[in-house]
Amino acid sequence: MSLIFMTALAVHLPLLLMKLPLRSYDTNFHIFFASHYVHHWFDPWNPKWYAGFSQTTYPPLPQQWVALLSHLLGLDMAYMAVQLAAVLLLTLGVYRFSLLWVSPRAASFAALASVFLGSESFLVYSAGQLGTTFAAPLYLNALPYLFQWVRHGGWRSFLKGTALFTAAAAAHHATLLFGSMFFAIPVLALVLLDREDGERVSTSAFISRTVAISIVVGIAIVVVLLPFWIALMRYPVTQTPIPHASRANFLLSPQWGLNYFVIPYGALILLLPFIVLRGSRVTRLRPLLLGFWLAFLVGLGGTTPVGHLLLGRAFQVLTMERFSYWATLIALPFVGLLAAELIDRYRLRAAVPLAIAAAATCALAVAWATFRPADAEDFKVDSVASWLNRDGHDKYRYVTLGFGNKISRLAVLTDASSVDGEWNSGRMLPELTHYGAGALTSSKYFGKSGLDALRAMLDHADRYGLKWVILKDPYYEPLLSFTGWRRVDDLEERTITIWTRDGVPPAERMNAPQVPPHWQGLMWGILPFASSILALLLVLLPEKQWNTQRQEHHVPGQEDLVSWRAAS
Repeated sequence: MSLIFMTALAVHLPLLLMKLPLRSYDTNFHIFFASHYVHHWFDPWNPKWYAGFSQTTYPPLPQQWVALLSHLLGLDMAYMAVQLAAVLLLTLGVYRFSLLWVSPRAASFAALASVFLGSESFLVYSAGQLGTTFAAPLYLNALPYLFQWVRHGGWRSFLKGTALFTAAAAAHHATLLFGSMFFAIPVLALVLLDREDGERVSTSAFISRTVAISIVVGIAIVVVLLPFWIALMRYPVTQTPIPHASRANFLLSPQWGLNYFVIPYGALILLLPFIVLRGSRVTRLRPLLLGFWLAFLVGLGGTTPVGHLLLGRAFQVLTMERFSYWATLIALPFVGLLAAELIDRYRLRAAVPLAIAAAATCALAVAWATFRPADAEDFKVDSVASWLNRDGHDKYRYVTLGFGNKISRLAVLTDASSVDGEWNSGRMLPELTHYGAGALTSSKYFGKSGLDALRAMLDHADRYGLKWVILKDPYYEPLLSFTGWRRVDDLEERTITIWTRDGVPPAERMNAPQVPPHWQGLMWGILPFASSILALLLVLLPEKQWNTQRQEHHVPGQEDLVSWRAAS
């Protein structure tokens, strides 16, 4: 593991020090959330987007870690540090998860492969999904404790598993809610198949232990994320679904198939036949194959009907790249198994092609994020933030047009409030929720729905104190002129213009019913972060190293390799 950690540092540390994720889809969104926690740790009501919204609509753990470390490193480098910690934890989680299915040698190869995983690099450097990449390692590290508890009992495994599951939920709720059917159910099925000590677990013990940890983990997650559940129940996401390319049919839209299938999977595509054949032939590996196959099909978005059938309406809310990510994680034990067998048989002749395939997979994902960045517009927003912060301009609200993902960076730098934002599930303004469009700053990319939402917001400027439109894209100039806006200033050599509307009153703090009460702010500031500290302390407690006993345990698929060699 020391060698694998050093490999992970050698691959990802330089990329993170270059701040490559800053040009991804969601990195600046997470930094914006973290910037609020820097100044208002116990107040989750954020007035800077949507005329005010509650950050209790998104689990806070990774953003709170970024906020804490930012006092030493600054927000950008704190984000990189938290992301690096997630990458390192992933290698450990993959190793420990793989030990449930394959030999320690194969598990080591699986952990090494996780360093070069295309889906990991895609989420880190292109999608910027810190919540998903932070929660998955915690979840993987919790699964061996789930196996140990249900298979053998032992309160230390119970407590450690509970703490890690709770921390994973505090990092990203979807990983636990939807990932359980792909990860936890196969592990529970493995408990029923396992004969490590010569006997299977009794049915009564299996049921009682499974129910016990499910109830305790459920209660812990409800308590730790109570403000989140309250916000979800009182104000469920009922807005018109917003289209997302990850839900497209990849056969009909090959450009999105390249982005959401080829790039995340990389060389793993070549291993799909092996995964299916070995997983179906070896009884012990069949639950793992089933979890992989379901995640794989859901990750294909609208290419198959599986996502619609399994997720229901959630299919229109979630993005599907996270399911491809989970599928590649589940596939890694198979990757380790194949690598171990090939290297045992062919030595260097197998090691070199495997290393090349792994490096090419990682390089392809990083290159894709570099040459096709989500934030392709390379311009600074500092001058815009300075303009909003001076001469009382921040007494009014603003909206940007043509800024793309830069709106999160601008929100970090300015004290002014906007009616736009990037967290769709947090918005409540009817002008935004009724049209099935995303951020107003990119309205034209959502067609008629986007332009209708923008027109409605411009018409209701007086209602929200919206006095400034900051324009980067001339496409919107006719609409602004038609709706009564006029140009008053320009920045950055007239590439950015400021438009205003006369008679707009100053913005007022909205007394929305979704403003969290003080006690929820205290819970939000204490319990999620405390869950990660508790998980860290419990995991550091000494425990009997049960994994070392697997050295002499049956290696799944080993008899198949012997038969195959004999047949050859």
